[in-house]
Amino acid sequence: MDQKKVSFSEETRSVWRDSVHFPTFKPLEEDIQTETAIVGGGISGIAAAYLLAKEGMKVALIEAAQLCSGTTGYTTAKVTAQHGLIYNELIGHFGVEKAKLYYQANREALDWIGRIVREQDVRCGFQKRPALVYATSARKAEEIEKEAEAYRKLGIPGSLSDSIGLPLQVKRALTMPEQAQFHPLMFLHFLISELVKMDVPIYEQTLAVNIEEEPSCVVHTEKGPRIHCREVLICSHFPFYDKAFYFSRMYPERSYLMAVETDQSPEGMYLSAEEPKRSIRSLTLDGRSLVLVGGENHRTGRGENTAAHFQNLAAFAEQVFGTDSIVCRWSAQDYTTLDKVPYIGRLSAGKPHIYVAAGFRKWGMTTGILAARLLADQLLERTNPYGAVFSPSRFAADPMIKRFFIENSQVAGHLISGKLAKASTSIEDLDADEGAVISLNGKRAGAYKDKNGRLTVVDTTCPHMGCEVNWNQGERTWDCPCHGSRFKATGELIDGPAKKPLKQLYAEKRTDGDTRQV
Repeated sequence: MDQKKVSFSEETRSVWRDSVHFPTFKPLEEDIQTETAIVGGGISGIAAAYLLAKEGMKVALIEAAQLCSGTTGYTTAKVTAQHGLIYNELIGHFGVEKAKLYYQANREALDWIGRIVREQDVRCGFQKRPALVYATSARKAEEIEKEAEAYRKLGIPGSLSDSIGLPLQVKRALTMPEQAQFHPLMFLHFLISELVKMDVPIYEQTLAVNIEEEPSCVVHTEKGPRIHCREVLICSHFPFYDKAFYFSRMYPERSYLMAVETDQSPEGMYLSAEEPKRSIRSLTLDGRSLVLVGGENHRTGRGENTAAHFQNLAAFAEQVFGTDSIVCRWSAQDYTTLDKVPYIGRLSAGKPHIYVAAGFRKWGMTTGILAARLLADQLLERTNPYGAVFSPSRFAADPMIKRFFIENSQVAGHLISGKLAKASTSIEDLDADEGAVISLNGKRAGAYKDKNGRLTVVDTTCPHMGCEVNWNQGERTWDCPCHGSRFKATGELIDGPAKKPLKQLYAEKRTDGDTRQV
């Protein structure tokens, strides 16, 4: 069908964050002491704090912005061990035993969420649903057949079919039964309320910038106050204390989601095997029947027209569900490790008191929980069968060496090409609420005019490792193509590994007719 041009006038916003009111917490204002400092207020950090506090450990949780304002607040919220076509690949790289452990760890995370919901009567829309991965091409249909064989080898329940109950030309589909979907922030709202009841200190607007390791751990924050502790859990999406060169061992991708209103309610949770990805799940919210349509994955900061990704999803929603009633739209970013298995455990062998959870590959609802459970067991010195599978110190020659060189050669290419790239437009050509790379005094710079026509110009050199950021018109951000750092249109840091904002070269502010240059 012809793609319909849809006008998006609203800012991107998440249906999850729109529908839950979180309590607010003050920033850290003075030095404190605790047993364990947890950095990152997403699903893994909050769940780890909950598990450790329940065991009587003294913990403190800090978040650079607001709780659940990162990837956790912008997820599809599928709670499943079906992570695309992964198990045949895991068997090939790691063998049957470790592939089975990967499944079991995610399955146990799903069951843990279900048990908390049931025992504590958590109202979060938790519903059992089958998860389906489907193919529309003969080549991907063959891969689904191989994945089904992997299920059989690993003892994973599953079934093959030639249809999925949606108006799509499907050649083969693989179903994993008894998976689930929920409202992630309603669930985490419960965990946060439990932390408050247990007097766990929580600090928002508190950016961790460094860790001092001797004689004990000291977490340094951007504004000065420190946390003295025995152990540190880094659950901050990207490890801010990157002594193990995680920036070279993971790559960032963005994906897109929109909630559309429809009278149809898909019975399962769906994911396409082909690219560009298509993800579907239902949601009932405030009496409205919605479907979440997602996909359009791409590497961060590669200069694409990101608004086009929302257009593509809107066309897909109209094709499948016959609706163009878009309630809201948003995007997310996540990191993938070189072998597609998250890094969960001690940061490195030489740093026994610093732990990390990263590289969830867009499956953070189960991997975030399994990370919290695994890290809690390690801190409490309890046996956990999954430590070796997710260990950040693991090394698999296939595929990690190959992916390491591919990813880092691409980074080197972007570093060079960014320096050589010419300006795409001039300040005069910019409309209101538009940005672009320009030439300022013969040097590359980034210009943005806000909705009132006020101009801000920033240095486009990312402070992380010197790559040149690109403009993302769909979300009004500057994105780094090398390691995924993201910045607001006016230069403020949104997401690391960068720790500093883009340098402002010029800022126009109007107050009573005055214009000021910075």
